[in-house]
Formats: sequence, structure tokens, C-alpha cells
Amino acid sequence: MAIKQISVFLENKPGRLDMMTKVLADAGITLRALSLAETKDFGIVRMIADDVYETEKVLKDHDYICSLTTVVAVMIPDVVGGLHKVLSSLTAQKVNLEYMYSTLAGKESGNAYMILRVEDVKKAEDALLAEGFTLADQNRISNLD
Repeated sequence: MAIKQISVFLENKPGRLDMMTKVLADAGITLRALSLAETKDFGIVRMIADDVYETEKVLKDHDYICSLTTVVAVMIPDVVGGLHKVLSSLTAQKVNLEYMYSTLAGKESGNAYMILRVEDVKKAEDALLAEGFTLADQNRISNLD
């Protein structure tokens, strides 16, 4: 059920992210989620796209350094403490969370997905499913409407 995220290394200079998103837009790729972490000299763009393998190909064809990472996408209930319940489920099973970011789960649902990078994907999925959380597979997260 895990999904693939694309990580792209960019120089931390004006216009670099703009140029990368233009390459993707010109290729007809839709981004479903995006996170940007930076340091003084470079940034790491982490993203979920509608077609992860085509996105990786397009980026590499344009000389971007990128890699695929397995992550978990869990729907966050739209209630007070929804995120806390997800994190508590992971903590109870001693699943280490490395980072996370969010994306909308589609116009109709009123919920969001948290994209979670964890040390042990299977353990995280089992913990979340045991608590009744909804996880997205690659097809679901790629086709959010």
C-alpha cells in the first residue's frame, strides 16, 4: 500500500524551483503534494506526482538529480486531535517518523493525507490499519480529485 515519493536536489538559487516545475508542467505532470527543505547551498524537493515513474524520467532527462523513496500516505480524520491519533498509533508501535507533509485528499472528502517517511513502512502501515486509519495506494494518491 506504500507509495513512491520523488526527491529532487536543487541548488538554493533564485528560479531553480520555478525551472523544475516548468519542466514538469511542460511534460503534463500534475503534482499532488510537495515539500521543500533547504540549506544554505541546496534544497530537497519532496513530491508526489500523478505519474511517479514518468516524472522521474522527465527529471532525469533534464539532468535533475532525483531518487524515489517509499512513504506512507494516511488520511487524517477531520476532527480535533486527528493528527495526534495517527502519531500516537505510530508511537505505540515504536515507529520512528523521519518527516511528514500533507496534501488534500480530494475535493469531496474534506480530509487530508499526511505523507509520512518512516524507518519501517510495513510496521507503520500495520499500526495505522490496526487503528482503522485509511491508507492511500499509489493509484489513489496519484488520482486525487
